Amino acid sequence: MKLLKPLFVFAAYAILTLWAVFSLVPLLWLFISALTPQDYLIRIPPILKPSAISLQNFVELFGRGQIVRWFANSLFIAASVTFLQLFFDALGGYVLAKHNFPGRKWIFTAILATMMIPPQVTLVPTFLILSKAHLIDTHMAIILPQLVGAFGIFLMRQYIVSLPSELLDAARIDGASEFSIFLRIVLPLVRPALAVLGIFIFVANWNSFLWPLIVLNTPSRFTLQVGLSTLQDQYITDYGILMAGAAIAAIPMIGIFFAFGKHMMQGLTIGALKG
Repeated sequence: MKLLKPLFVFAAYAILTLWAVFSLVPLLWLFISALTPQDYLIRIPPILKPSAISLQNFVELFGRGQIVRWFANSLFIAASVTFLQLFFDALGGYVLAKHNFPGRKWIFTAILATMMIPPQVTLVPTFLILSKAHLIDTHMAIILPQLVGAFGIFLMRQYIVSLPSELLDAARIDGASEFSIFLRIVLPLVRPALAVLGIFIFVANWNSFLWPLIVLNTPSRFTLQVGLSTLQDQYITDYGILMAGAAIAAIPMIGIFFAFGKHMMQGLTIGALKG
């Protein structure tokens, strides 16, 4: 048995290492394609090793599209939604976790039930509401529907439940208001959960395509994902330019993964707190 355990560990690490390398092949192909001229890119069979490194695709990308503007739009929308949703999700989680009021469990159950509704079902009603508010073709049409998230409220509620209520009661005795307690005590204590949720929200909004495609019409207001889709011609697709744009769009996500990888792993268990 003592010999089997090291062999099992070695085999497990070997399999996971091979799987990790295999998973990185599409990402490697993306960056190789972004640096490969179109003539070499369309060859069959495809070439996985860089045979002719060139920045031609990036030069054409910056010449044909408003890539800098689209990048700035995506960054503004993703950052705004992340900041606002973190605040409101934490506020809702705090109320549901530390305040007793009639119907609290039913409200929490109703919030969780909304997670079972596919987002495609709410596209038309949301579009009609924003249209009557004259917000179509504005960035607010993307930001406003995402001010609160059911998953975020659930995650924050589960984390805040574990905080000692005595600490909050002591602040109330000292005369602190509920909003002051939330800002000065609760938010600093739930920073790990905020970091995890913030990563998920930012990544989801950065990669969002369908809803921005529906509500935005002016090219200068496009997000990066929507803008890249407009670079395709009707009959000819320049894969080099698309790969260059996809590489630019992937760089922030890769940076977030390496910078906040530990927080993302914590997100797998952070909602399993008792309560």
